[in-house]
Parts: sequence; structure tokens; C-alpha cells
Amino acid sequence: MSQSDEGELLWQPSDARIEKSGLTAYRAWLHRENGLRFDDYDVLWRWSVESPASFWESIWHYYNIAPGESYTEVLGSSEMPGAQWFQGARVNFAEYLLRQGDRGDPSRVAVFAESESVACSTLTWGELREQVVRLASYLQSAGIRPGDRVVAYLPMSGEAVIAMLACVSIGAVWSCCSPDFGVKSVVERFEQVQPKLIIAIAHYRYNQKRFERAGEVSDILTAISSLGELIYLPWGDQSSPSPPITPASCKLTLWQDALNANSASYDSFAFEAVPFEHPLWILYSSGTTGAPKGIVHSQGGALLEYVKYAWLHDDMGPNQVKFFVTTTGWAMFNILVGGMMAGAAIVVYDGSPTSPDESRLWEMADRCKVTYFGASPSYVNALVQTGYSPRVHHDLASITTVALTGSPSSCDTFRWFYQHLHDDLQIISMSGGTDISSAFIAGSVDLPVYAGEIQCACLGADVAVFDDAGDELPAGEDGELVIRQPMPSMPIYFWADDDGARYRASYFGEYPGIWRHGDLVRRTSRGGFVISGRSDATLNRSGVRIGTAEIYRAVESIEGIEDSLIVNVELPDAQFFMPLFVVTQEGVELDEPLIKKIAATLSSQCSPRHVPDKVYAIREVPYTLTGKKLEVPVKKLFLGSPVDKALNPGVLANPQSMEFFIDFARDLQGGLTT
Repeated sequence: MSQSDEGELLWQPSDARIEKSGLTAYRAWLHRENGLRFDDYDVLWRWSVESPASFWESIWHYYNIAPGESYTEVLGSSEMPGAQWFQGARVNFAEYLLRQGDRGDPSRVAVFAESESVACSTLTWGELREQVVRLASYLQSAGIRPGDRVVAYLPMSGEAVIAMLACVSIGAVWSCCSPDFGVKSVVERFEQVQPKLIIAIAHYRYNQKRFERAGEVSDILTAISSLGELIYLPWGDQSSPSPPITPASCKLTLWQDALNANSASYDSFAFEAVPFEHPLWILYSSGTTGAPKGIVHSQGGALLEYVKYAWLHDDMGPNQVKFFVTTTGWAMFNILVGGMMAGAAIVVYDGSPTSPDESRLWEMADRCKVTYFGASPSYVNALVQTGYSPRVHHDLASITTVALTGSPSSCDTFRWFYQHLHDDLQIISMSGGTDISSAFIAGSVDLPVYAGEIQCACLGADVAVFDDAGDELPAGEDGELVIRQPMPSMPIYFWADDDGARYRASYFGEYPGIWRHGDLVRRTSRGGFVISGRSDATLNRSGVRIGTAEIYRAVESIEGIEDSLIVNVELPDAQFFMPLFVVTQEGVELDEPLIKKIAATLSSQCSPRHVPDKVYAIREVPYTLTGKKLEVPVKKLFLGSPVDKALNPGVLANPQSMEFFIDFARDLQGGLTT
């Protein structure tokens, strides 16, 4: 693969593409209706963050968010946290999304569903609407009311899209885990939100292997006493469904029976109009400092953000088809569905991206005429390792945009797409994710693409780069990615965080009144951004954030293991090295059987992504004087920081413990440990 230098110009948008973009149409409307003229993206962005109320109100009106609804003011308070948006307005996320089917023939495809487990299928906009309102009506008959929580244990599928939209259409609160999550990880998330109903499968296939989940579903039902009903989807086994065993207190209903229980019609269905700040869904933090936090987003905030993002950053529209490699347990599933806010179709894929071989996703992209192809840099690296070139085997002319997220993208990852797809591509890299269920920095179709750079700060996102003292850094210097103005899609609260203390500590503890995101970033002289990695202890492996606390709880429950520490190091070419260090009990050796037991425990209790690359025995884990493990200093050492920059010996309760990691870091830099 040819090499690229950071900042090398790789692509310029054509005049024709800029002219037909959603961004150009929006700017023309601003000029026509409000007399505002913005000759380039940077000027438009500056207006959007200097006049946030005017910007977000323009999105409300231009995209006709809630016809007939009024509000007392756009931004009642700009304090973070606690900003108040569109007070008095009532909206419904699902109603607006499904209304986008009117932008074309309702018989056009809304969802392409691809899977290893079941036959490929499609849902037209008309079919999607009818199935959503039928399931929504069933949920109402089952006693689900606005504010009640409905959870799901579902794969990427048309049914997952239907279930999400049905839930939020009646004002209930949605939350989901993917089926590769173990029981403990699911219960830690769902139990805290006390759901009334769960929708689940009992098995799935990945990489040509079948994974049974009936026992896990039964254990989840037993552990969460608030669950009163299971809607069971006989995924991949429609002919002879085998439902999980349910407690006596939990009703069992088959998916199809729920859909057939009423004759609800989209044309007459009454969507629940809820306040702008009404909770929409609960996503979860990575669990670094304990049980995963329930991050609650609002109906209005996500609706407004997704409309903006789909039209103005992803350049979606009714003729577009958006795809991203993801799972239902990651915020990218929600963001993928958000593409439908512009009337675009989406592709949901359940399975290994290289099963049965490397052509799987590219054949699908050709067949579904995908225009927007999203994946992680690690997926690209896997193709590089095998020497696979998509353009040799597939047409791929429909793809105009490639999106990369989940980990920092190297210059060579950018270059690979131009060499192995075609040369007229916008490459969008981004940073944001679970915290706002969107992005702070991403792409714009009227900007050029430079190797390794994220194109721009998103409209309405007042992005800056701060040093440790809270001063803004100039271009070219690494610092903390921060947001200085509120956005509607910021969380409204954390679940069960009544006084907001955990919320404030998570985002506003470092710089009061300023959102600290946890990414190490630098701004380029062109206004783009380069992400170096996470600035905190969160593990980021193959695009999925993993909390260290989840791993510690599982590993330290194993007989013979006394303590542990784990970090994840981002390496060149989108590779990762995630070593686990364990302290064994006296007389216990870290041998091959114990290492295999660690892997099996993490895989079953958490997920296969939680399994480390290597396991090492150490004498003791380094701790601070206040009893915290020193993950961040250890990671900094492994990334090459000098000892005096990475470590403050004065905070150590056991300074001698760092000697091992200092030596290990030298070996790692020399390539001896991987």
C-alpha cells in the first residue's frame, strides 16, 4: 500500500457535488429567508456557535421539525449542564423519522437487513410504518406508558429498528444490548433502569458459528425482577421457535403474535407528543469507574441533532443508502438509524464483516447500492493484512462517502480507500459517540480531504483544544477536546443520578462549565483535527469502548487471581495492543490453563472484545494514595511518554510497583512484547 504523509491533499469535492448538497440548499435558505450569507464552511460554523439559539432555531424551521408546535424560547439557559432547549414544544422522534417516507414513493426500501442468521430482507417505508405502529399499539396494550423503559437483546436487524421506533413512538424509553454481551454485563446495564418489558432472541450466528443465548435470556429475566414480559423473536429459527424459559411472573409473547394482535394503521395512529426534553433512550458509559452509567438523551435533542447531522454533515437524502459496521449495543446503531431523518435508506448487518470471506460487505454494498460506507480503521487493517482489494472484485461506483470511527484513522487508512475503491470519495472521520449519540467533529461535503485529518468541527459544536490549565491551545498542539457551548443532544441526565453529581464529574469536573470529552486532539492549520487517542483510562478496542471496571470484576472473581490492571495501546495502522497484568495469589502460577480461564471468563461474562491480547504476571498493581489504579500513567508510558511526564511519584502508594511497567514500556517501544 502506498504511503501518505499527514496533511497530504487526497480529494477535492467537485462543484457539482457541492451545488447539489444539503449544505448548499440550507445556506441558500438562510440567505433567502434571513439575509444571512456564509461564503465558506468556517464562517457558517462560527455563526452556529456564536449564535447557537439562532442556529438551532433555523434547523427547527428549515426542516419543519414539529408542524404546528410552538415554544416559549429556543435556549432558556445556556448553562452547562442544565441548558434548556425549546421550552414548551412537544415532539416525537419516531413520528418525524417515519414522516420522511413521504419524501418519495412509500414502496421504496427503507431498511436493507443482511445477516448470517437469517435470509436477507428489506422493509419498505410503508412496511416499516405499519409494523412500527402495530408493535407500538401492542406495547400500549401491554401497559407500557410514556417514561416506562423497554429494553432489547437484539442483533442488527430490521426488527431492532422496528422495536426502537415503536418504543419511542409511545413515549417509552428505549435501551439495548447486543447478544454478544454476557449476562453480567447486560444485568449491570438493564437492572438499574428497571425495565417493564424486554425484546430478545435466543441464538445468533457469527463467523459461521452458532451462539446459544436461551440460557442467558432466562438468567437475565430471573435477575431483573421488574421485567413482566418477554417478546421473543425466533431469530434464525422461524420454523420451530424455542423460547427461553421464563419466570412465572414474566409473560411470554412471540414477536409475530405481538404484531398480529391488532390492526393498527399508520394513517390513524396517534404518536405520543412529548416535551422536547422527554427521555428518548438510555445508552451506557464504558464502566471505567464502576457499573456502567445510564446516559439519558432527550427526544427533541436527538431529533434535532440527527436532522442536522444527516442533511448537513453526512449529506444524506432520499436517494442515499447509509451503512455502518456496528452492533445494537453501540451508539453507532442509533446514529445509523439517524440517517433516516433525511429520508435515506439504511443497511443493518448482523454478522462478521469478513464471513464467509473479505468480499462480504463489498458484495452487499454493490447489491444494495450503498452510497455511504462506514467501518472502523481496524477493519481496513484486516483487509490490508490479507491483501484484499475491493475494486478488483466489485463495481462500488455507488459509494460516494466513506466514514471511519471507533479509533484514530491513520493517513494510510485514508489512502487505502482511494487505491482500493475509487478516487472520487469523501472520507469522513469523526469523534463523539455515546455521550451525545452523535459527533463533535466530523465531515462536510464542501471541504477537501487531507490524509489523517477529520475535516471540521460540526455545526453547533463549539469545539476547542485546551491545555491542563484550561487555556486554548494553538493549532498543532495536542490537548483536551472540549465544548464551550451547549448542544441539544447533550445528555439530559444520568440514570439514578438525582443530584447530577456523577454527570458533572464525568464531563465538567476538569473545566467547570466546559464539556471535557476525553479525546487527545490537535487542530490543524486548515481547521481540521487529528485525534491521538483517549486521554482517560477508557479502553477503545476495534471501535468499541470498554470499561476497565467490567474487566476487573470478571478477572478478579477467578480463583487464584488477587488483583489486575489493563490498558489498551493504540498502535500504527489502526492496530491495538491490550495487555492484562495480574497478581496471582501466593502459590498460584500464571500458567496456560489459568490464562485460558481468564479468556473464557471475560468472553462469557462480558464479550469476546474484552479478552486481552496477552496476560502477564506482576507482583503488585500500582495504586494512588487514594486507592485508584494507575491505568492512565501506565498507558502514557506505553505510548512513549518520558517517565517524568507520565508519572508523579508523589501520588503513589507503592512506588516500587512502577518499576515493572517502566521496563515493560521500554521493551514495548522496542517491539519486544507484541
